[in-house]
Amino acid sequence: MVAASGCDQKPASVTPRHSAEDQARLQEFVTQIKSEQVFVEGGEYLMGDFGEEYGVERLQYDGRKDSKPLHRVELSSYSLSKFKASNQQYQFYLAWNGLKGREVKGRLNGRDWNDRKRIPDTPARVDWHEAERYCAWLGEVTGLPFSLPTEAQWEYAARSRGKYVVAPTDDGTIRIEGQKGINVATATDREIYARQSESSLDIDSPLPRDFRPPNPLGIYDMAGNGWEWMKDWYDPEYYSHSPVKDPQGPEQPVFKDADGYYTRALRSQDFSGPGRGLTMVRYKADPESRLYRPSDKAVRCAVNHPSPVK
Repeated sequence: MVAASGCDQKPASVTPRHSAEDQARLQEFVTQIKSEQVFVEGGEYLMGDFGEEYGVERLQYDGRKDSKPLHRVELSSYSLSKFKASNQQYQFYLAWNGLKGREVKGRLNGRDWNDRKRIPDTPARVDWHEAERYCAWLGEVTGLPFSLPTEAQWEYAARSRGKYVVAPTDDGTIRIEGQKGINVATATDREIYARQSESSLDIDSPLPRDFRPPNPLGIYDMAGNGWEWMKDWYDPEYYSHSPVKDPQGPEQPVFKDADGYYTRALRSQDFSGPGRGLTMVRYKADPESRLYRPSDKAVRCAVNHPSPVK
């Protein structure tokens, strides 16, 4: 298989030829991907900031308006990957398709980017288009309807099928003792890991995907270790007119950032910590990452099928 390097998923100069050994590796990859899918039985829930109505203190958990109003959503069953896609998985996809990965030039920036992508089991860093193409390719090689998750699917799973859960951790809270996290990672955890892995990233270091426990559904890293791209275009007013059944987000781009670019929705968090990575908090970014590297953006794919993946 041809190795991938270069800039932002441009075709390599040599079309890959896949040997029998390559085909066997692909089957191992497919088996791994299927084994990582967590079935999420569909149902109905109230999506958004539920703090005032159902929180212990009856106060908003999110001070921003885009997580309101609380509104009813009904979801069909689906599956969601228990992990964000790893560097190893994403680089296999690039190599299989003869694609060149994103290249960052400059001594300091280049080292920073290389440190983010060289550790196999930390989350791959991608823009929205790279994330969308990766999930679509998983669909091609598995025969399953893979896609990016919708915001409604992500939040429903983060809240353990729509329960009134504030943090998408093992117990719905964020627990830290001293400088080290118990069920989330702290800056100290990241700093220590960076030293152990001989990385230059210090407190900005990504962590292995199973560094802390999963939520009750068995899904990891929903409170941090990288923002996750959603299928949806971002609209701060979407909750006021969202359809009840399987909302997909706006049909057309709606909201521009300060630089004049339309934005896609993100969930999770770049780095976990107190008050960060809450289940109802929304974020957005330019899907093409035109003015920045997607150094804190990751991908977790969904399977839109009513039965568990086998």
